[in-house]
Amino acid sequence: MLSIGILVFDEVEVLDFAGPFEVFSTASRVQARMCHAAPLFRCFLVAPGMRPVHARGGMKILPDCVPPPSPDIDVLIVPGGDVSGVLGNKELVAWIRTQAGSATITASVCTGAFLLAEAGLLEGLPATTHWDDGDDLQRRYPAVRVQHDAPWVDCGKVVTSAGISAGIDMSLHLVERLAGRQLALATAKQMEYRWDANGSTEHVRSNDPGLFRAA
Repeated sequence: MLSIGILVFDEVEVLDFAGPFEVFSTASRVQARMCHAAPLFRCFLVAPGMRPVHARGGMKILPDCVPPPSPDIDVLIVPGGDVSGVLGNKELVAWIRTQAGSATITASVCTGAFLLAEAGLLEGLPATTHWDDGDDLQRRYPAVRVQHDAPWVDCGKVVTSAGISAGIDMSLHLVERLAGRQLALATAKQMEYRWDANGSTEHVRSNDPGLFRAA
C-alpha cells in the first residue's frame, strides 16, 4: 500500500487538498474492486499542529497527524491557497525538503508550488501554478522555469499543477504513473470527471506502465 500524505494548513484551498484526496481514495476503491485485492493507496492529512485547520471559505479540517518521519510518506501532496503564513514556517519548509528526498513523488497544487520553491525543490525545473500567480512565482524564484499554460508539469520526482481543479487532473496522472492508465481512466469514470490528461512531462517516459498493475 502506498501512503499519500496531503499537507493542510490555515487558509488552504479546499479543492486543492480535497481533489487529490478524492482521486487517490477513489482509485484505491476502484482498484480493489477490479483486482479483488487490498486497497492500493492510503490517504491522510498532515498539518503543522494537531488542531482544527481553517480552510478558505471557513471549512474546518481535522488533520490525521503532524509531519511524520519522512519514510512514512510515499507521495506528498502540497496544496495551495493563501500560503503567505506557511511560507515563513521554516520547520515546515525544512520538513517538505527532507520529505522530498525520500518520497517517490512530491507534488504541488496551485500556489503550493511556492512552498516547493521555498524548499529549493524547483530550481532549474519547469513548474506551473495558478494562472494568477505565475508571474509572482517567477519573480520570487527566478531559477524556476515557470510554465504559464500547462495544467500540470511532471519532472519525475517533482510534479506541479495549475490552480484548484487542475490538481485533480494531475492526481489522475499520478495514478496513471503509479498504477497504470487503466486504473486512472476507471477512476475518472467513477468520479464522472472529464480528465485532461495532456499536461507536460520532463524526464518521465510517456509509456511508463506504472509501478503497479490495475489488472
